[in-house]
Amino acid sequence: MQRRLWLTLMASGAALNLAACGFELRKAPNFPFKTLYSPFPEGSALGVELRRSLESGGTVQVITDPRLIDQADVILDLLGEVREKIVVSRNAAGLVREFQLRIRFRFRLRTPKGKELIPDAEIVQQRDISFNESAVLAKESEEALLYREMQSDIVQQVMRRLAAVTEL
Repeated sequence: MQRRLWLTLMASGAALNLAACGFELRKAPNFPFKTLYSPFPEGSALGVELRRSLESGGTVQVITDPRLIDQADVILDLLGEVREKIVVSRNAAGLVREFQLRIRFRFRLRTPKGKELIPDAEIVQQRDISFNESAVLAKESEEALLYREMQSDIVQQVMRRLAAVTEL
């Protein structure tokens, strides 16, 4: 019984210390626009994740229908999304030992009247991955995981840039 009381007091003390230091969980960003038009490509996993992130806060409506473009406050132009896999090193026998994975994402944000809010910007994420012929399936899974991680990083960077827009 005393141990339970002691643990409760310790947990309460830790919670009070966190509250007193100004710790606060990250909140959804506040965007200066309510509607955003973007023609997300059908096969783009990054586009799907970006759309979900924008709509998850509940403050932004994403429009993908080009007939409704005039209802949008801003237009997010997706200028390019490229995934690359580059050989970084080989062994003495000429077999691949290491790859570099990259995602390049280009975009811009503008008003329907053409005013650029975010000029043409490129975000690049890259990761190195070793390669072993005896573990091909495991390395393919690791590669897919690294691409998903880079994609999520890019989405978070785009969200922060969109939230930093001050005037329309």
